[in-house]
Amino acid sequence: MPVLPELVPMLARIQEARKHLPDASTPVAERRAAIHRGMDQRAATVARPAPPVTVTDHEIEVDGGRITVRAYTPGRSGPLPCHVYVHGGGWWLGELRHRDAICGLLAAEAGCVVVSVAHRLAPEHRFPVPVHDCHTAVRWVAGQADLLGIDPARLSIGGDSSGANLAAATALMLRDQGGPALRAQVLEIPVLDLTASRPALDPGAVVLTPDELAANVEQYCAPEQRRDAYASPLLADDLTGLPPALIMTAEYDILSGDGEAYARALTKAGVPARLTCWPGHVHGSHELTAMLESAREWQAQVAAFLRAELDA
Repeated sequence: MPVLPELVPMLARIQEARKHLPDASTPVAERRAAIHRGMDQRAATVARPAPPVTVTDHEIEVDGGRITVRAYTPGRSGPLPCHVYVHGGGWWLGELRHRDAICGLLAAEAGCVVVSVAHRLAPEHRFPVPVHDCHTAVRWVAGQADLLGIDPARLSIGGDSSGANLAAATALMLRDQGGPALRAQVLEIPVLDLTASRPALDPGAVVLTPDELAANVEQYCAPEQRRDAYASPLLADDLTGLPPALIMTAEYDILSGDGEAYARALTKAGVPARLTCWPGHVHGSHELTAMLESAREWQAQVAAFLRAELDA
């Protein structure tokens, strides 16, 4: 089907905005701040406000520093299941506040505590630092069950775009390094192969361009590291023993092939994997719950999957 008609004006605005962004010669901090201002505006207008949930920030120790995790707790008696969420942004962009509405909505609809991870950003912190931050965050969550009001035996992980890359890598690392065990993983518009070994899709209505993806990967991960399973989970030699996966892709997204290939690879390894490609959607449009009924359906499917896997 064609791109959803509600998205056409937004795509035009994105193309116009690209003309005014600082170029690559601008210091990273300045470029990040400029883009974050746009992300702040977008987050305030495109997502429905979340139902009331309790929001609490916690600082945790990681190797070489500290990071913040934000817990969204629905008004239910516990202990509750817990979903660890990793935001996207090409590994170099994104703040916790940009996903407040999505995480609050998921906590309310899935009936679980959602813990969002502010991993350290590239290029200041390149691979594998963000993966280790997420791994440490999951282990911290499991060890702080009483503080968070959760059941550490009912944990899951997920994320979108580069956050889905980190979530999939963290699931692998947890399996390899003795847990804690995960009940499920949710990978939305995931990037799972950093080697560019497969031909890039050309879906037409591009929000994330191949050049932008390549630049993001370059900032995050050195060429000689890109075949590492924790950088490119799709290239892992062994996918057995991973938690069941829900993989969501968008029809007009250059990353849709990564999600499809990972679903096939997981299934071949005996891991239950449910794949949905959303017609008419573009990269990131799953967040547009104030604009799109199908974005609301997307989020409802994620919540239903987590309820089924975490309440079992």
